[in-house]
Amino acid sequence: MTELKEHFENLLSAIKTEREEDRQQYQQKMMHTTFQERKERGICWYPVLVAKNYLGTGERIVLHIEKTIDDKQRHVFQAGSSVSLFANTGGQKLPNVSGVISQLRDGKMRIILNGDTEPEWLNDGKLGVNLLFDESTYEEMEKTMKKLISVDQKDRIHELSKVLIGKQIAYFHNNSYQIDYPELNTSQSEAVNGILSAQDACVVHGPPGTGKTTTMVRAIHEVVNNEKQVMVTAPSNAAVDLLVEKLALKGLNVIRIGHPARVTASVVNNSLDARIATHPDFKGLKIIRKKSEELRKTGSKYKRNFGAEERRQRKMLMMEAKRLKDEALMLEYYITNDLLDKAQVIACTLIGSNHSLMKDRHFKTVFIDEAGQALEPACWIPILHAERVIMAGDHRQLPPTVKSFDAAKKGLETTLFERFIQKKEGVNLLNVQYRMHEEIMRFSSDYFYEGRLKADQSIETRSVNWPTGALFIDTAGCGFDSKLNEKTRSTYNSEEAKFLLDRLTNFVEEIDTEKFISEGRRIGIITPYKAQNEILNELIKSNESLLALGEKLEVNTVDAFQGQERDIIIIGFVRSNPEGEIGFLKDIRRINVAMTRAQHHLIMIGDSATLGSLEFYNELVLHFQTINKYHSAFEFFQ
Repeated sequence: MTELKEHFENLLSAIKTEREEDRQQYQQKMMHTTFQERKERGICWYPVLVAKNYLGTGERIVLHIEKTIDDKQRHVFQAGSSVSLFANTGGQKLPNVSGVISQLRDGKMRIILNGDTEPEWLNDGKLGVNLLFDESTYEEMEKTMKKLISVDQKDRIHELSKVLIGKQIAYFHNNSYQIDYPELNTSQSEAVNGILSAQDACVVHGPPGTGKTTTMVRAIHEVVNNEKQVMVTAPSNAAVDLLVEKLALKGLNVIRIGHPARVTASVVNNSLDARIATHPDFKGLKIIRKKSEELRKTGSKYKRNFGAEERRQRKMLMMEAKRLKDEALMLEYYITNDLLDKAQVIACTLIGSNHSLMKDRHFKTVFIDEAGQALEPACWIPILHAERVIMAGDHRQLPPTVKSFDAAKKGLETTLFERFIQKKEGVNLLNVQYRMHEEIMRFSSDYFYEGRLKADQSIETRSVNWPTGALFIDTAGCGFDSKLNEKTRSTYNSEEAKFLLDRLTNFVEEIDTEKFISEGRRIGIITPYKAQNEILNELIKSNESLLALGEKLEVNTVDAFQGQERDIIIIGFVRSNPEGEIGFLKDIRRINVAMTRAQHHLIMIGDSATLGSLEFYNELVLHFQTINKYHSAFEFFQ
């Protein structure tokens, strides 16, 4: 067995293991449970009603769902989740309908159905929504691994595979590009030149605030000038849409492939469905579709016991309806391919790159953004369409989620980005950051990036009328013990939450709040745990000073703040116990993400005695002691 075949067979086994673990976790949440139990676990809304339904983008049915009881129940639904709408008939079996959540807020949910018809029972009442287990992602990854296991050694993908997993060196053109792009700094220009020179693969390593997206947009623009069309992908819809938005602003013809519910409002006009609707031949397509449906409905009105003439009429109507439907499909196929052929950039998620429309499309270059957050099997899906690969990301930030310990040990926890970057060839580090005060950046740079990051000169010239920099407040010895929510199994720390909000309240009361808001300034409170998130949000409701900030103050988890930034960030570590148990705070990459969201001011609050069970936190505390930005919480009790 070759090394490549063994590598992909290990990944296939890991994906199957992960799929089974994910399915079991889902079934434990769903099977043999009542509506109330599912509601408490946050995976069911019941009862709900359909407030509105209509045809949306791409002629898809859109439902506006509302809770009939304002129960404030916590849930795990989010935009992009696959869901099932069901009717509680008290025993009668009715088929559920599936869809995707496109919007979610305050007991209201907007769902775009997957089918083209709505169920007859939609307005009969007693409706509910369940979270669905999505098998399609695993199916696509498994199919791709099987293709790679059986690939011919003469195929280009075989050579590319050896390069990407580190079994063969990456080659670059001898006449290396040395273009200086005026809008880019030196490291960014070098990265673009490296991409243009790469024959096989290249990596852009972009730590927080270093302008990775700006660099990628420039690189994509340059490659399009040479190759006419490229594929741009990322593991998440949000990451894809950010690139689509930036590329469209540069005047590129970008088409976004994907379910309309998963496309953000800012790029909906670039979605394939929206572009089809504006195509010159779409009007004719609608006319044909409408006529076909009218004929089908007319034919369906005939009763069962009709005569020979009626039977003949019905057959003719149905035949004509089918002919028109086939004609509509052919016209839609022409419109779709016409749009895709003329596009300079086709953008989609990693899984979306295996869309049926992409089946026979091949690209000289595929770009994978946020590759440090992507499962390796998912990355290979778009790579099968390409001759060379450009990856961008940061393996020192959030990794992909792996639920199975066994799958992780089989290799699923290591990303393709990490495998390639370990060889240190074809790796371009962006080393100038534009986001953070130097004091905020320093520890992250020293610990995660070998001290190679430097703050741009523009950081020094920024001026605000409130404190800047970073500090650590130590709650060791305060008795702020963390506890476990028995229902949700999430950790919380009520005393730390109160202390954190006291610090923020003092801060807010000492600044010009009206000016702060008018300047568009924002504050983020990051907590690792959902239970703590709920406590903080509940306490804020009774705090007039913080309520005055309105939407300028947000409390959320690390994952929710990934890719974002705030003027001020406060991190509460929550964990405080005699055993030194810190749970997933052991994943220091999450802490790197949390710390590097701050632009001007960073405050970290935690129990050093508990956190110190991991050497990383000892070094963190020592760093702040060294720069005289360490405080004991007892200083604030006086």
